[in-house]
Order: sequence, then C-alpha cells, then structure tokens
Amino acid sequence: MFILKRVVCVGGTIVPQCTALSVSNFSAYSCVRSRKRNSPYSSVDSGRYSSLVKSVMSSRVSSQTPETLQTEDEHVYGPVVKGPTPSSRPEMRVPKTLHPFLHFQETLQAEEPESGPPVRIVLNRAGRSSVPSVTRILQQTLSPEQIFYLERWKRRMIAELGEEGFKEYSQKLFRQGRLFHSAVEDILVSGATWKNRNPLETSEYPPEVQGYMESISHVLEDVGAVRATESTVHHHTLNYLGIVDCVARYRGVLCAIDWKTSEKPKPFLSNTYDNPVQVAAYAGALNNDGNYKYQVENGLIVVAYKDGSPAHVHQLSSELMLKYWTTWLIRLEEFTEQRSSHASSAFEQKRGAV
Repeated sequence: MFILKRVVCVGGTIVPQCTALSVSNFSAYSCVRSRKRNSPYSSVDSGRYSSLVKSVMSSRVSSQTPETLQTEDEHVYGPVVKGPTPSSRPEMRVPKTLHPFLHFQETLQAEEPESGPPVRIVLNRAGRSSVPSVTRILQQTLSPEQIFYLERWKRRMIAELGEEGFKEYSQKLFRQGRLFHSAVEDILVSGATWKNRNPLETSEYPPEVQGYMESISHVLEDVGAVRATESTVHHHTLNYLGIVDCVARYRGVLCAIDWKTSEKPKPFLSNTYDNPVQVAAYAGALNNDGNYKYQVENGLIVVAYKDGSPAHVHQLSSELMLKYWTTWLIRLEEFTEQRSSHASSAFEQKRGAV
C-alpha cells in the first residue's frame, strides 16, 4: 500500500495530510505514526527566545536608526524620487521697509550734556492704549521652535511643582526681577560707584537681591555717565514703545543696557534668545524719540546670577545692533500682519452674525 503525503494550507496554517491509493486499505494510524521531520527550531532555547521577544517588544526606541531604515527601504522598493527644489537654501526674509536705526537730523544740533541726573520718563498709557510694547510684540511672534521649547519647559515645571506651585514660582521670579532692577536703579541714580559703597549698605537689600548685586559688581565698576534709567521710549513712526533699563557708558562706550537674571549660566550671546532683538528695539525707539537728544549705537546685555557668581556680559557692537534691528523690523511686520488678520476675521464674524 502506498501512502501519498501532501501539504495544504488552511487559514495560514500548514497541515500535513495522508492519502492512501487504496481506499480499502486506508489507515489513519499509519499517517499519525509517520516519522516527523526534525524542525530547525527544535534546538532553540525557548526561555531565552521568549525573554528576547519581550525585551524587543517592550522597548520604546527602535534598534534601527533612520539611516538603516532608509537603506533597507531603498533596497526593497528602490530609491525615493525627489522633485527638484528651487534652491538649496531657504530664502531669507527682509523687511518690506527698512526704517533707519539712527536719526541724526534732530539730535546733532542740540545734544544733551552727559552731566546731571539720569532721565526717567514714566510710562503713561493715557491715549496710547493701542500702542503695543516691545515685549508683547516679541511674545506674539515667537517661532514654532521657541513655542515648542517654552511649552515643554512649562509642562515639565507644572509636573514637578503643580499648577499652584508653578504660579508661585513665576510670581517669585517676577518679584526678584523687579527688586533687582530697583536696586540697580538706586545705585545708578545716586551716582555712587560700587567700589565706594559701604558693605553695610549692600546688606540692606532684600536677601533675594544680594546675590544678584554681587554678581554684577564687576560690571557696575565699568558703568558711568548714566543718562537714563527705567525710562519709556516711543517710536512714533513704527508705533511701538518700551522701557529701556539703562542708557550709560560701559568702558567709555554709550550703550542701551539690559539687566537680566537667570538661573542657568548664559555665557554666549546665543543663550540670550530674543534679548538682543529687544535691546535693538529699545535703542531704535530712543534714537527716534524726541525726548532724547542723543543717539545710541551700541548695546549691552548683563546676565546676573542669584548665587553671586560673576555676571556674563554680552556687548553688541553697532554692526550687531543693525543686524538685530533688521530682525526686529521683520518681527514687527509679522505682528502687524497678525493683528490685521485678526481684525479682519473679527469683522467678518460680526458681519455674519448680523
């Protein structure tokens, strides 16, 4: 009797079947008792194999890199055909109107002397409620990357401190910054140098401020001829305003100075994010504000630390200030476009409701 073995696939499963040539001599027993072929997987350590599978399946990160995945994909399907790009570099945006940073016509003839107390023009919102501030414009024109990292930092802080804890933390930072600026202004207005100050006078500052003041002590020794502190500047042509922290000479160079506090070291100018753009915006407004009879071409960013470690000082040359002034003009245009778009949408919704 001959028994014919064949293999069929049922529902994706391979099933061996036996068929006898003679029906009368059919024997199921002979099929069941037929000798099995040795599986190549019979020698595999099932325990180790199982643990390996679990470790791979539970991993959150693929063991393959994007490069190896792309290589494998191209081997199977062929290389990706990409359309031609018009340029390998993205086109750099330039301002539609390049407003001048300096405005010498009205200031050269009647420049103010550097002697005397510094000017402090208090912000008065009466009649200027629609004029946006430099801070507001920069906040509303952040890049998608800046927004991503800012939101991620905020979520991480809330996860650590909770909603109320994060609110208290933010209020504490704001209070420290305000006290710090007030302490710096007191020194600059008094005309006293840091070298000549009595150590007992320094200890009069709130504990939150003493470390910051020690941090900028080496900077204050090089600051003189203070012309303005915490003073409002208004660019009437471009219609924005701000409050410049200080205008003074740093090592003989007249600068728009911005005092900053930070919990992390910022040794490089790139670590200060939009601060250079902010300083350029303040200086450009001051240069076009009739209340100030002089021009400021340079900038200075001073980053103070609470632990008293020496502050980092970032000088902005006239060339850098022009560069950041151009960036500011672009951000200002973006803000104006956004506000115009929102106003149009609100008008359309109101008209549709009627």
